[in-house]
Amino acid sequence: MNTPTRMAGYALGLAAVFTAALGAGKVVGGPEPVPPAAAHDGGGHADGESGAGHDSAAAEVPGGLQVAQEGYRLAPVSGALPVGEPAPFRFRIVGPDGEAVTDFTPTHDKELHLIAVRRDLTGFQHVHPTMAADGTWSVPLAAGAPGQYRIFTDFQPAARDEALTLGVDVPARGDYRPVPLAAPERTATVDGYTVTLAGDLVPGTSAKLTLSVSKDGRPVTDLQPYLAAYGHLVALRDGDLAYLHVHPDGEPGDGKTAPGPDITFYAEIPSAGAYRLFLDFQHAGKVRTAAFTAVAGGAELPPAPAAPAHDDDGHSHD
Repeated sequence: MNTPTRMAGYALGLAAVFTAALGAGKVVGGPEPVPPAAAHDGGGHADGESGAGHDSAAAEVPGGLQVAQEGYRLAPVSGALPVGEPAPFRFRIVGPDGEAVTDFTPTHDKELHLIAVRRDLTGFQHVHPTMAADGTWSVPLAAGAPGQYRIFTDFQPAARDEALTLGVDVPARGDYRPVPLAAPERTATVDGYTVTLAGDLVPGTSAKLTLSVSKDGRPVTDLQPYLAAYGHLVALRDGDLAYLHVHPDGEPGDGKTAPGPDITFYAEIPSAGAYRLFLDFQHAGKVRTAAFTAVAGGAELPPAPAAPAHDDDGHSHD
């Protein structure tokens, strides 16, 4: 059932071949059951998520849409996410041999990156779990509101030359009230910082995106390195949450990349659609996230989700 599929790198891989409906209602289930590790058939495999070569088959399944790939599986140990107060979220990466993987090659200073976001593209979190000796990863995690959340794990097993991005849905129980996707804008504010976006996503083209950081009307020229870069950009496609993690052009200490105010990325998407962009940057010792909506290829914003019918079961609403 889980056919191994080639995937393109960080700079490629958003194809318009899957959609997923955003619904409203109560989220009551647990995580997906964890079947045995997918069999590794050893045939027809190609490069993973690190940006190496690709072919036409690579774009068929964008990053993060699969719970298993190339014999590796994301296996949650924890159940639902708590709402409000964090609790440890635990999971394993199960390898082709059916055992938990314990040997990873660090990418951007970490052995594994975890992204959590609600299905309506709110509540974005980028965190870094720690791994126990038995291969169980753990990180304090909480949902800001009830709903279905997508958990992405971005990692490179030491046995592979390329990285993988696997994803699984995990619920936060309660009355789910989806939020309409924000309208496209060129500026975003967070903690007194203003981030301005220049450039547009263009399907089928490596598009230049420059994000400029200012505070109190003045450019920030002393951004601090975060995970070996001055910024990290995650793009998620509305509807199915296809995942693209893009690293900036240049790096700290290379003698040519300034520490702000501009952070430049090159991102290629092969499909029209609406995307949510999340920029992580560090200044004054704190990491902040600025979020934008971008619409590519003349696509229109999706309609606002319908409000669920009210019942009298005692659940509060967002």
